[in-house]
Amino acid sequence: MSTVSLDSTSSDDAPRTASFNAVYFGLELRRITRDLVSMFFTAVLPAFMYLIFGAAQDYGQESAGNGNVTMYVMISMAAYGAVTATTGIGGIAALERMQGWGRQLGLTPMRDGQYVLVKTLVGLTIAAIPVALVYLVGGLTGAEGELSAWVLSGILVMVGATVFAVFGLVFGLAFRSEAAVGAASGTLVIFGFLGNLFFPLSGVLLTIAKFTPLYGYVSLARRPLTEGYVVDAGNGQVEFEPLWVAVTNVTVWLLILSLLAIWLVRRGRGRQ
Repeated sequence: MSTVSLDSTSSDDAPRTASFNAVYFGLELRRITRDLVSMFFTAVLPAFMYLIFGAAQDYGQESAGNGNVTMYVMISMAAYGAVTATTGIGGIAALERMQGWGRQLGLTPMRDGQYVLVKTLVGLTIAAIPVALVYLVGGLTGAEGELSAWVLSGILVMVGATVFAVFGLVFGLAFRSEAAVGAASGTLVIFGFLGNLFFPLSGVLLTIAKFTPLYGYVSLARRPLTEGYVVDAGNGQVEFEPLWVAVTNVTVWLLILSLLAIWLVRRGRGRQ
């Protein structure tokens, strides 16, 4: 009889838990989108940067793989907007847990796994805003490419951006203050320049770029357009880069960030 009762209770709780998760998702989404300053830098700034570095440049209509240079810049700026969004959500999640929000959620039907899932969905939803805006503006201002390049690059931008939720989480756990999100976003800008995201690098800088967190991600996002070819800005030559270079970069950085996050969580527990 007790087993039947437990199963019945679990079945009764499932709709209530799902309802609570949906409500929490909606509240989180509204809370974040009401912060107009943050939303400007997350959504509008990447589109503005695309217009400056892509659509407004004379070289924008030059060929680039399956499309033109304008589309190449469009994908890059969409990727920057997406990782800015997911990094911010990851940092906020870490701060909430350290500031006692986890204990409050413990009084609700939500469990840790569901909390992570909701935060992930919120991050992807927010990330979709700059991606959609940049792609829309790109389509209206001269970005050209094969349909497969548009679709696959958009998918890779969104999927790859989830890695940087862990990036934000690490900063939130390390700094343990409201400055964490700002520090993470500022560091992304530096990695963007070093990672061949904002403009093509050459020589030693291009070699260094391959070891930075954003390089593999943005290379994979561009690959449906470039087909794996990379421009060396120093000599203007185009060289083919094997797929394993970008995949290894993303995999190694995901492993490093995940292990670092686990270590920071355990260190935080040790202090309590």
